Amino acid sequence: MLVIGGRKIGAGHPMFVIAEMSCNHHGRYAEAARLVRAAKAAGADAIKLQTYTPDTMTLDGDQPWFKIKGTIWNGRGLYGLYKEAMTPWEWHAPLKKLANSLGLVLFSSPFDASAVDFLERLRMPAYKIASFENGDIPLIRKVARTRKPVIVSTGTATTAEVDEAVKTLRAAKAKFALLKCVSAYPAPESEMNLRAIPALAARHGVPVGLSDHTLGATTAIAAAALGACVLEKHLILKRSAGGPDAKFSMEPAEFKAMVRAIRSAEAALGDGKLGPAPSEAPSRAFRRSLFVVEDVKKGERLTPGNLRAIRPGNGLSPREFDAAIGRRAKADIARGTPLSWDLLKSR
Repeated sequence: MLVIGGRKIGAGHPMFVIAEMSCNHHGRYAEAARLVRAAKAAGADAIKLQTYTPDTMTLDGDQPWFKIKGTIWNGRGLYGLYKEAMTPWEWHAPLKKLANSLGLVLFSSPFDASAVDFLERLRMPAYKIASFENGDIPLIRKVARTRKPVIVSTGTATTAEVDEAVKTLRAAKAKFALLKCVSAYPAPESEMNLRAIPALAARHGVPVGLSDHTLGATTAIAAAALGACVLEKHLILKRSAGGPDAKFSMEPAEFKAMVRAIRSAEAALGDGKLGPAPSEAPSRAFRRSLFVVEDVKKGERLTPGNLRAIRPGNGLSPREFDAAIGRRAKADIARGTPLSWDLLKSR
């Protein structure tokens, strides 16, 4: 189990819902602050930033390998994309103060050692390792050494690479969770493989959640039903405002509806105990039971013609039907009388 900002994360606890801000602030602090408030109003438990500069991510090179291919950012250079998308580091402290004042956890994904050092000075309560960094073992090791909870996305990683990240975290005695993730933007529902969530939990014995880049809320709700302990979903004020992540981000009203549906799904899952629900108590009175359905005279025997199992449940259980058939009435029994043993003579 993890504890982040006082929230317990793990089996038996509500899903920890993270609103990912990413670049959806469009380079405006006021918009970033509005996203923090929107995350709180939408029912998120936390909001997450990304801490990098274009220079900590890549080089400003014009070689073909610095150009993006095959994604929604096709043709863009990495450096230019990260320059547009970065969250200014000077925003982190005031955004954290704002979030905390609202009762919202704020933490971040560091993308290099300098970001970890910076975030440590801000006393971040937790760290996220992004999918494309889950193979950066030195970064994972540095984050783990902070002794803060760590959440690791497993997108793009092979089973062996996830195992290596887990081994690194365990060596540092870090508390951590894993997120099932498909790092495609947007991610196709047909490739989400949500059954990997319980499989990852069984393999590594840690809380497992979902970093969700699909469109809509269906995948997130299904993940809750499969035991996901964490959800990360991108939040934007208006998709029509555009931006690198706009296409696969949720607007506040959509995010709020998703959280409400997740909480309903969690409530519906229950504890797995067998037996009637408390709300069924009134309904049990209308289960079938044994009734005398024709007038029976004193001394007359009960037969399948004058005894039936009908609703409601005031009489003996239908399981007593065979035992009651052939017994004689102690006194006259009127039609519509629920059967009880004290109305019958012993054999």
